[in-house]
Amino acid sequence: MAPKNPAPAIPHDRDSRLQRLRVWLRHLFYGESPGAIRFRLGVIALDFVLIGFFIITPMVRDRPVFLILDYVIAVIVAIDVAARTLAAPHLSQWFRRPTFWIDLAVLITLLFPLWLANFAFLRVLRLWTLFHSDFFWETVARRYDNTRWEETSKALATLVTYLFIVTGFVYAFYARNHPNIHGYVDALYFTVSTVTTTGFGDITLPGPSGRLLSILIMLSGFTLFVRLAQALLRPHKVRFTCQDCGLMRHDLDAVHCKACGVLLNIPNDEV
Repeated sequence: MAPKNPAPAIPHDRDSRLQRLRVWLRHLFYGESPGAIRFRLGVIALDFVLIGFFIITPMVRDRPVFLILDYVIAVIVAIDVAARTLAAPHLSQWFRRPTFWIDLAVLITLLFPLWLANFAFLRVLRLWTLFHSDFFWETVARRYDNTRWEETSKALATLVTYLFIVTGFVYAFYARNHPNIHGYVDALYFTVSTVTTTGFGDITLPGPSGRLLSILIMLSGFTLFVRLAQALLRPHKVRFTCQDCGLMRHDLDAVHCKACGVLLNIPNDEV
């Protein structure tokens, strides 16, 4: 019997090309070279542009150019998600991150804007993923990483994301059925007045479900305001894990751990 032909080398070539691509992307996303840092700064700047588009989406949705912009941004987000996935050191850990699934949900709403129009408000979640990612703090704000600025920025980003998510939900599900909600600004006005418990009363959601939703908005929004106030006002503590007991927050000038008394060696910028 004649020997079988040897397997072609094309799959190996493809594997090697994919591996080289992953190494190259890993260098861009995690490297320390000037080129890698410039690349990450460009990605973050693009993120802010996309977030701005997501915020104004309800106000430009009826314009003819909207679908073109939507699909262009869908391509950009798809490339971004694929590149980050290929650059991830451990795919199993990457797929367990909430940020990956949030970006995937954003991409789905971009790919099907007409069918998922009521869920377009989920796109603003990308603001939350940006400010809660190590990618942002280790690139743009490395100087403020693990400081009060990081905690305050994360709390503020969470609050702003929450306001726009709730506004989008109210606009999507009540604008057509409520006589006083004529546009996105009216929904934003209702959300802010409800979260701040001002309650002017000129816009109220109808029925028991509307009242329950208003209560939920007030309670959750108040909690986020308290969290922001804590980040601004409470004494700042440095993050440094105690090797003995695992306590992660200590005073800036701490020499010993308050929990177990072990000697600490917290690094600082003093000469």
